[in-house]
Amino acid sequence: MNETSDRTNLIPASTQAQLSDRRSFLRKASLAGATGALALTGLLDVASAKTAARNLTSSDHDHDEDRDNDKELRHEDIEILVAAEIAEALAVTTYSNIIGTAPFFGRLPNDDQGYLLGALQEEMSHYALEQSVTDKPSPFTSFFYPKDMFLSAETTLNTLVTLEDAFIAAYLVGVRNFSSTRLRVTAARIMGIESDHRTLARVLGPDVAAQDGGPIPTITGAQGVAESVAPPNNNGYERTLCWTKIEQAVRALTPFVDITAAKAAGFDVSKSFPFEPFTPKLPNPLGDFISFKGC
Repeated sequence: MNETSDRTNLIPASTQAQLSDRRSFLRKASLAGATGALALTGLLDVASAKTAARNLTSSDHDHDEDRDNDKELRHEDIEILVAAEIAEALAVTTYSNIIGTAPFFGRLPNDDQGYLLGALQEEMSHYALEQSVTDKPSPFTSFFYPKDMFLSAETTLNTLVTLEDAFIAAYLVGVRNFSSTRLRVTAARIMGIESDHRTLARVLGPDVAAQDGGPIPTITGAQGVAESVAPPNNNGYERTLCWTKIEQAVRALTPFVDITAAKAAGFDVSKSFPFEPFTPKLPNPLGDFISFKGC
């Protein structure tokens, strides 16, 4: 790896010795931006529980499992849903810019490009669903990224896998802590798609053109360890990152939304990338949301 790629890697070589104490890039960055994390956490309570409950329970009222939950969403439900909106807005922005601005995208094989195009539609669908429940947009509409993001294929894939790791763990917090079966099942359904995306991002490594620094044999995700891309589906079980509260996910995302935390994490704060929502079109109608009953 040359000097330039060292500078663009999410986990510089000079910090490798600290990995045993700081298990993940995201945790390290979020600790550095603790002040920003507190500010972000305060924005989680932006949705109306009454409106959210009405949206969530307006159909499928005969679902016996949730009869006792057809009242109001709990405060923690709202926190998780708004945090999920922020994560999905960040995901949409990430995939949009990979497709629209990353030089290496056009040199990927056509099937890889198709995977990324599909992921963009899926992330936007997740965002739209969550916004329909909270009745509020994401409180953040622009995002910061590590230096050379979208220019360096290695940096981009490291960041993408890091984010997908975080999204998986965050939705597992929802599976653990949501107050209703409907929300827990929905969180699990979305988490499964985020797992698809994590594998997708790892599939891309060997397909990166030599012109763009490829093939890329290892990718570093949220746990701060360079992992071989073979096999790309290298998890027997999804990783929880030991998160049990949504605040842990919020802290992890803080460098992407807060300029102070972004600076502390070594991100490029000279520009931010706007979230540009659109009407999604899923690749297959059989894979659509359908209902909170899941069928």
